[in-house]
Amino acid sequence: MGAWELLLVGAVMALGLCGVLVPGVPGSWLVWAAVAVWALREPNGLAWAILVGATVVLLASQVLRWQLPPRRLRQAGATRSLEFWAGAGAVIGFCVLPVVGAVPGFMGGIYVSERLRLGSHGDALASTRTAMRAGGSNVLVELFACLLIVGAWLGAVIWG
Repeated sequence: MGAWELLLVGAVMALGLCGVLVPGVPGSWLVWAAVAVWALREPNGLAWAILVGATVVLLASQVLRWQLPPRRLRQAGATRSLEFWAGAGAVIGFCVLPVVGAVPGFMGGIYVSERLRLGSHGDALASTRTAMRAGGSNVLVELFACLLIVGAWLGAVIWG
């Protein structure tokens, strides 16, 4: 694949990561579709292994999401800035501490958003707990799965 094609696949994956945070947008499936296009255009064993791994991770995340409470973040008072901070925190955490950093980054992003909105530590902490109970864990599972897939794809492109 050429550089422009890889850039396009990466852009679709970035759009998918953003789509995970927006209700109604099939973000995880955009990420999977980008990996599928890349694997079809780059027919080698590593590309196919990444595609199979992405499929398994997404299916496992869907099964796990069915076990969690439904997404009701809007009804709980979540704002767009909360979604932005949570997503940014997860991506930064994933980059700083690969793989496992997405979880504390996501929760830290929610906390920062609520701390800026509410002002005090206690209120922000309580609001973070409420957001996680109202569906934040559901979003976190999907975002974490997509970050794993994007990280595997990026590693395969750079080192493969």
